[in-house]
Amino acid sequence: MPTTTEKLFNEVVSIIHTRGENYGHPISNHKRIAELWSAYLGYPIQANEVAICMCLVKISRQAENPGVSDNYKDALGYIAIAKTITEAMQDDDGAWE
Repeated sequence: MPTTTEKLFNEVVSIIHTRGENYGHPISNHKRIAELWSAYLGYPIQANEVAICMCLVKISRQAENPGVSDNYKDALGYIAIAKTITEAMQDDDGAWE
């Protein structure tokens, strides 16, 4: 029987795959967000940094209200996406591994 943590990780993986089916590889969206943030802030932001910053948003929200379980899922998902994007940034085709 899976532990609570294993169930959480499995749900996050499922969410990431569903989002991938709907929106494609996360590098495309995160590159676009990075370009928008870079233009607004006036200095360059990388796609993987977008995912890290979004994770920090979820951590901040969790600090405000520890009872919201979606923040845990989202933070885990963004950290996984940051790793995926970092690897894809080193890979020309951005293909899922």
